[in-house]
Amino acid sequence: MTGAVDGDLDDRSADPALVVAARELLHAHLEGPVAAEEWVQTVEHDPSIPRWYVRFGCDGRDAATLYFDLHQRSLHYELYFMPDPPGNHEALYRYLLQRNHTLYGAHFSIGPDGDCYLVGRCLLEHLDRVELDRISGVLYAATERWFQTAIQIGFRRA
Repeated sequence: MTGAVDGDLDDRSADPALVVAARELLHAHLEGPVAAEEWVQTVEHDPSIPRWYVRFGCDGRDAATLYFDLHQRSLHYELYFMPDPPGNHEALYRYLLQRNHTLYGAHFSIGPDGDCYLVGRCLLEHLDRVELDRISGVLYAATERWFQTAIQIGFRRA
């Protein structure tokens, strides 16, 4: 499509009310009930981007951070999953792609730096508290469930 703005694949004009409502929802929900969860270490907001950071503890690593970026038509989210391993790329990517088959609303991706991420997006018209909780839960659960195995595969010595 021509005219797509900020990666949102939609030529329609952005509805300013949706953006305002999404910003208010993100602020109220992430900085309220989500911040109070026992697994959450901190929630921060950078209004200049606008981006929210939700840092949580997890098994096998000190912490992980969810990034929520508010765009004109959608909410983009990502989690840095692991660094680009020195070897075993084929086995690691096969493992992560197989996990993509069962993930809902997110997928593993290789960033321009070669690192592995969990990423996704949600149209603003579909964004509500339930969807925010689902997104957070999916990324948290995937990290808890698959991080250790991915690290073992990617950093296994030959």
